[in-house]
Amino acid sequence: MAEQLNSAASEQPPVGPRIEARPPRQRRGVVRTMKWFVSRVVMALSKRSLRFRHAARTVLEAWRGFRYRQYFKSSPVDDKMIIFESFQGRSYSCNPKALYLAIAADPRFSDYTLVWAFKKPWKYADVSELSRATLVSFASATYASYHARAKYWVTNSIVPVHMDPRAGQVYVQTWHGTPLKRLGCDITDGASGNVLFSAREIHRRYTREGDRLTYLLSPSPFATEKFASAFGLAASGRTSAIIEEGYPRNDSLSMFTDSDVSAVKERLGIPKSKKSILYAPTFRDDQHSSATGYTFDLGIDFARLHAQLGDDYVVLFRAHYLVSSEFDFAAHEGFVYDVSGTDDINELYIASDVLVTDYSSVFFDYANLGRPIVYFMHDLEEYANELRGIYLDVADLPGPIVRTQDELAAAILEANNPSEELRERYRRFNERYTLLDDGHAAERVIRRVFDLPT
Repeated sequence: MAEQLNSAASEQPPVGPRIEARPPRQRRGVVRTMKWFVSRVVMALSKRSLRFRHAARTVLEAWRGFRYRQYFKSSPVDDKMIIFESFQGRSYSCNPKALYLAIAADPRFSDYTLVWAFKKPWKYADVSELSRATLVSFASATYASYHARAKYWVTNSIVPVHMDPRAGQVYVQTWHGTPLKRLGCDITDGASGNVLFSAREIHRRYTREGDRLTYLLSPSPFATEKFASAFGLAASGRTSAIIEEGYPRNDSLSMFTDSDVSAVKERLGIPKSKKSILYAPTFRDDQHSSATGYTFDLGIDFARLHAQLGDDYVVLFRAHYLVSSEFDFAAHEGFVYDVSGTDDINELYIASDVLVTDYSSVFFDYANLGRPIVYFMHDLEEYANELRGIYLDVADLPGPIVRTQDELAAAILEANNPSEELRERYRRFNERYTLLDDGHAAERVIRRVFDLPT
């Protein structure tokens, strides 16, 4: 990032839409290779020494913050500019996508400049929905200059910490799910945190985010309570920053058609005659490689699972966006489909018949469909007591909890015949967590953020 900022410090965004979609160079220059090597060494040292990690981050953030503030001098805030990003530029998805689509279709925003930040903007140059948008490279000089100008920032993750909003800017933190696992300031000091941040570092990071955001979206009263604590908003007296109007990304789950489902299955090559199991686990805080990032152990013998379920089922495997592991499912062709590259997980929701997950928040959204959910929690005690901790009593989850593969296979086969007790748990769950997901969350959020009449 530093190289990009230095090489284009005086670069200003052009007037009107522009698509920045150039593929990366095929060969690394010597300077880039050296920086890559140094970053790996610094990360490795940071894992071993808390003091070194603090010092390195302090110096780097100070330098990046100084460079970023240079854009303020020649870049006044543009009241009609909005910049969007999802999962730190990894995809076109989630709440930012839903808000973008609603804004792009609203004539009241016809003269606004809409900007999207992607790690690989060239991948989205031909997406027709983005014809209104300017595409920029995440963490580039152009990315920084647009943030310095745009009045509205819309993101579902944390914008780089050195890029604090200036006076007159509105930072809309949409977040990306109802939390099951403990988040931010709610992670106890006794927990292990993760390999990159101690529990106390996580507390400071989320408190700072709570201080700089203007709005934080919430899909339910439960999420509002947890977000207020996790982001330090209750402690700072800023709970009014939370907009509790539902998640815009779930609007589409109220409006899809059978033809939408068929189109997704055809594009992904999923047999329409078979039942689809969406397997969407989360990452583990203690599984991280300095060379690649978070890793994940599948924990399932897919050959055996195929034998247990028979040929009437296929598995759609969706890795968490932070997981960098490469999975080879060649031996399970026709049974396991790696759909991790699908940007919008809502497409996978509607294309599946049952969800298998662990501690991922995906089940809160999936519950809108009323379809079966199975929880494969083989490491529940370790995860709940040592790694992260969870907010809910697992007895309230709207599906069976299984520990072994044999139990998993049995639960999938029995998913369409839930007990009355399980049906009642599902009903109570939806009453508590999904009532605001009614197909109109985006319009309510936009009305609140832009102070529009009802």
